[in-house]
Amino acid sequence: MKRRASWIGLLVACSIGVCNAAAAAPPAGYKIEEKYTRKSPDGATTIEQYLNKDTDDWTWQFWVRRQDAFTLLDPKPADYPADFIFTSDLKWIVRVQKIGSGTATLHLYRLTPQGYARANKKPLGDMAWDYLKMRPDWRKLVKTPEYHTSAYLLEGLEENYRGHGVDWPANRYLLIALSGDADVRGRKPMQTGVVHGWRCRYDLESGRFDVPALFAGNNAKAIMPE
Repeated sequence: MKRRASWIGLLVACSIGVCNAAAAAPPAGYKIEEKYTRKSPDGATTIEQYLNKDTDDWTWQFWVRRQDAFTLLDPKPADYPADFIFTSDLKWIVRVQKIGSGTATLHLYRLTPQGYARANKKPLGDMAWDYLKMRPDWRKLVKTPEYHTSAYLLEGLEENYRGHGVDWPANRYLLIALSGDADVRGRKPMQTGVVHGWRCRYDLESGRFDVPALFAGNNAKAIMPE
């Protein structure tokens, strides 16, 4: 009796596994947009972007094909397609995501035994802005209720930023720049740039931000009024 019960349990488990495997697909209405497909440098990982045009507010999903697995990269849909950048060791993916007219943010994913998964609860771009707000530079900026912010990667990740004259460990850091406009209210409401490429460094190993000395001159200029 126990042996029969164990076989029944095994069949049920296998059936559930088959159902779960079959369920790994974009929901109804989502169609692949081939021109936005991105591959890892070694060709082993493919990120496919799917768009749902069946609703008034079009939304995007990002799916990853890797080692015969097909998984959703992030459960929260996006309003726009994205660009994806792999570290050279393929352990990390940075998603460069447009969030509005002229604004963008960053999301970070790390490779786990189950595939790529979100590395942080918050977008990496939001975390970089939180870090700036803890710095003395933030006290020098115009404070308004309305900010239009962007976070983006500096070029050079593939060469470990050698172009900046540094010799850092490979696949250790991400260099992030922040820019933002503010709606300034007054007799003549206007939008003005208040952050112009302020730079910081994110340590993939420790999960911490810092500002290398080489950015001191740039950051002093980045918070000066236009």
